[in-house]
Amino acid sequence: MAKKSAGRRNDRDIGKAALLTGTVLFLCFVYVLWIWVPRAGIRYVLLALCAGVCFTALLWCVWQRRQVCGFADELCQTLDDLIAGREPENYDPYEDSLTARVQGKFLQYYDQMTEGSRRSEQDKRTIQELVSDISHQVKTPTANLQMFIGILQTHKLDEERRAQFLGTMEEQIHKLDFLMQSLIKMSRLETGTFALHMERANLYDTVAQALNGVWRRAEEKGIQLSVDCGESVMVRHDPKWTAEALGNILDNGVKYTKPGGRIHVSVRPWQFYTRVDISDTGIGIPEEHCNDVFKRFSRGEEVASQEGVGLGLYLAQGIVTKQRGYISVKSKVGQGSTFSVYLLS
Repeated sequence: MAKKSAGRRNDRDIGKAALLTGTVLFLCFVYVLWIWVPRAGIRYVLLALCAGVCFTALLWCVWQRRQVCGFADELCQTLDDLIAGREPENYDPYEDSLTARVQGKFLQYYDQMTEGSRRSEQDKRTIQELVSDISHQVKTPTANLQMFIGILQTHKLDEERRAQFLGTMEEQIHKLDFLMQSLIKMSRLETGTFALHMERANLYDTVAQALNGVWRRAEEKGIQLSVDCGESVMVRHDPKWTAEALGNILDNGVKYTKPGGRIHVSVRPWQFYTRVDISDTGIGIPEEHCNDVFKRFSRGEEVASQEGVGLGLYLAQGIVTKQRGYISVKSKVGQGSTFSVYLLS
C-alpha cells in the first residue's frame, strides 16, 4: 500500500509540474503575442485560438493520463491475482485490446512458471522414491555380506564350510553389481543421457543378440528356445538397446518358466509396425497386475522368492518407448505370458 501511495503522489506531482509548465508557456506566448501583434482584433483571435488549442491539449493529456493509469491499474491487479494464486477477474480472453494482450502474456508466463514448479516438485518426489527403493534393494545383500564377514572373522570353520560361505558372499556381490548396473541404465534412461542410434537394421540379428544373453541359463533349466523370424526383416531401430529390451523380456521368461518349459519368439511385419511376440509357458501374471510389471522395482508376491530387482521390464518399456514403440502383455496364471513389442517399421 505504501508503494501505491508513493506512486500516486509521484503521478500527482508530475501532473502539477506539467500543468505549471503549460501555464508558463501559455503566458509567455500571450506576452509575445501582445507585444509583436499590433492590431487588437488579431490579438484576440490568436489568443482565443491559442487558448482553445491549449485547452484541447490539456484535455487530451488528462484523458491519456487516465488511460495509462487505468492500464497500469489493470495490469497491477492481474499481477496481484496471479501472485495470490487466483484467476484474474478483469481478464477477458476474447477482448481485442492492448490490456488483454499483455494480460494474456502474463498468464502464459505464469502457467509456464507453475508448470516448472510442479515438475520440480514431481522430480523431488521421484528422487525421494528412488533413493528409498535403492536403499531397500541394497539393504538385504549388504546385511548378508556383513553377517557372513562377521561369521568368518569370529568362527573357525573347516575349508568346506568356509568355501560355502565365500561362495554365498560372491553371489551377494554379483547381486549388488547387477543392481548397480541396472540402476545406471535406469538413470541414463530417465535423464535421457543415453544416445539412441536409430538405423534401418536387420531385426533377425538383434533378436539373435538378445537370445545369446539367455541361452546358457535356458539350457541349464532345460527350457526350449525357438524363433520364427525372417532373416531379411528390416526395421528402423537401435540394435544395441533393442537387444537389451528384448533380452530383459527373455530373461524374465527364463526366470519364471519351470524347467522343461518353452519360450517362443515370433516376428511379424505389419504395415506400420513390426510385432515381436515373446511367449513363455511360465507361471503367468494375474490380470490385475499386468500393468504393474512395467513399474520400477515392481515384483509380485508370487515371485518374491525369485532372484531379481524388478527393473528389467521397466527398462524394456522405457527403451522401446524412446524408439516410439510400445509393449503390451497378455497372460493367464499357470499358462504363461506373451509380451508383444511393437517397433516402427
